[in-house]
Amino acid sequence: MVPWTSAVAAAPQEYEPLAARQVIQKAFPSVDDISAREDNRAIQELRSGDELLGYAYQTLDFVQTPAYSGKPLNAVVVLDTEGEIHGARVIHHDEPILLIGIPEIKMHEFTDQYVGLKADQRVTVGGKSTERRTAVDGLSGATVTVMVINEVIMKTAHRVGAELGMVKGGSDSRPPMAELRTGEFQDKSWEELTGDGSIRRLLVTRGQVDDAFEGTEAEGIEEAAPGERDEALIDLYTGYLNVPTIGKNLLGESQYEWLMSELEEGEHAIAVMASGDYSFKGSGYVRGGIFDRIQIRQFGDTFNFRDLDFYRLSDVYAGGMPDFSEMAIFVIRQQYNFDPGAPWSLELSIRRQTGPLDSEFALFPLEYQLPDQYYTRPEPQLTEEEWLETQPMWVQLWYQRQFQIVVLGIGIGVLMFILFFQDWLVKKPRVTRWIRHAFLTYTLFFIGWYALGQLSIVNVLTFVNSLISGFRWETFLVDPVIFILWATVAGIVLLWGRAVYCGWLCPFGALQELVNEIARKLKVPQYTVPFAIHERLWAIKYIVLLVLFGVSLDSLATAEKMAEIEPFKTAITLRFDRSWPFVTYALLLIVVNLFTRKVFCRYMCPLGAALALPTKLRVFDWLKRRKECGNPCRLCDHECEVQAIHPDGTINYQECHYCLDCQMTYFDDHKCPPLIVKRRGKRRGHNAPGHPEKIPVTQVT
Repeated sequence: MVPWTSAVAAAPQEYEPLAARQVIQKAFPSVDDISAREDNRAIQELRSGDELLGYAYQTLDFVQTPAYSGKPLNAVVVLDTEGEIHGARVIHHDEPILLIGIPEIKMHEFTDQYVGLKADQRVTVGGKSTERRTAVDGLSGATVTVMVINEVIMKTAHRVGAELGMVKGGSDSRPPMAELRTGEFQDKSWEELTGDGSIRRLLVTRGQVDDAFEGTEAEGIEEAAPGERDEALIDLYTGYLNVPTIGKNLLGESQYEWLMSELEEGEHAIAVMASGDYSFKGSGYVRGGIFDRIQIRQFGDTFNFRDLDFYRLSDVYAGGMPDFSEMAIFVIRQQYNFDPGAPWSLELSIRRQTGPLDSEFALFPLEYQLPDQYYTRPEPQLTEEEWLETQPMWVQLWYQRQFQIVVLGIGIGVLMFILFFQDWLVKKPRVTRWIRHAFLTYTLFFIGWYALGQLSIVNVLTFVNSLISGFRWETFLVDPVIFILWATVAGIVLLWGRAVYCGWLCPFGALQELVNEIARKLKVPQYTVPFAIHERLWAIKYIVLLVLFGVSLDSLATAEKMAEIEPFKTAITLRFDRSWPFVTYALLLIVVNLFTRKVFCRYMCPLGAALALPTKLRVFDWLKRRKECGNPCRLCDHECEVQAIHPDGTINYQECHYCLDCQMTYFDDHKCPPLIVKRRGKRRGHNAPGHPEKIPVTQVT
């Protein structure tokens, strides 16, 4: 994210006439002048004649929150002079679900909901509106994307509104007041006090002052000679005195006790000491006036000191303290609600006269933060909603999708149980098939159609692209279901290979298998591809993967469009709610699957190819085989629905889907030929001669 302070300096985005200008014209039809503000050129002022109608800006000038694609999106937001949103529209994005999938009109309908909202309102996607928040309707199939849109619109609207004084800024939300540790004292020298930050320094040279006035009317006035630029104009120090370790060491015990007796409840004292040609008090100070050369700034508020806030400081006691030309104690009064534990700055103002009545000013801040050992701060008592507002967006997403995360975790736990106890389960074929069909139903309906947890080759390409262009965890954490699935798949591929994901956790794979099971129950004839052709068709998905990877190196957006060879977005993410060419393609693959199981998965799926490549590194080979497998027995070979068993009996783990059918046969002594022979041999052996308990057979002639 680009900090607010750097947004002003950054070059504003160019306003594209057919996008941004249309949003502005729709919000304010009468606008006839669009011009950048002088103090922040990223904000455009909208006028009709001499009347100021409002402001417009592009979100990318202020925040760069990565969306689902890993890249930030850009929206135009139009505010009126009261801080109300009059227009909001995304004008650029790289979201794959919106590039090809959800029509852009639906995204525009989503952003139209922000018209009429105030810049300082709390807006959430989904749920119900309450007194504290306003809920807008989400966009099915693009949950993460619309949540990013919501964040960039509302966060930037609040920032711009606060910058223009239309809404309260972030400085209005303060932490609980710090509590000083006034009972603790340590004897410290000047060197120790400056070393630990108890006393802080600001050195301003003549050259720094000249540079500060560069480009103003005061440039060149009272300018230092080249050899004087490094000379100190003022060497300024400040310290917070209410803390005994700082106050007593600087003032001495008696002077410190006197000062504390002068302070009312809620008042604070600071010491200001300086040497050099420039006076922080100023020669123009008169009784009843203010010190116009210094001021305090905290939480965006500034306050000056008057004569009654000033005490002379003549005696100091800190060992090793340098000589100063002027020293003073200033009191910060109760009404300023000063927080001693929060950062504050002592701002030194330097003025140059440019005319009889005109002057230019330059501010030099001395930043001060009281060291932690001098205070404690109560933990803020936040409501659940308030706490959530302070968290990064990915944390909010994980929090909001707790139910999906828990149920997904339970499902993965069940799958781990199945895998680790597979030898026990497969000895009960009926139970195993019931469990498998139930799990595939869970994968399709919950992981796929409800949680939208369909992995895609686009995820792989995005990951590779992020490694090249700059990896950020936030890019992948924004969708908790997808992140958990990928973390699970990474472990599964290393332990068991590609097979487990393709056979158990892929929603589209589950859809194909369940449809094919129904077709078999309805006696739909099945076609088996000859093995010679079948093993050559395997190569297609690897070619598709190579093409997509090569294109992604040049243009990830183009690769994402070409990745539509996957029907996942149509069949799972959008639940077939899409234009007819995509729906027809997905349905065609399902129709073919009625006659030959998982044709797309076996021959066309680039994700399956990507997962198959590291499968050779797997740790376990838990699918058991016998020496008779392949020669003479080829039962499992003929029964394997995805034809992952070669004629010689070996299992190709890169093509296997881990359905466990071959393992059910392996342990079934009524089905596996080697076990049948062994069982019958045992029976014959019990009837053979040599068993004395049996009655011998005598041939009768």
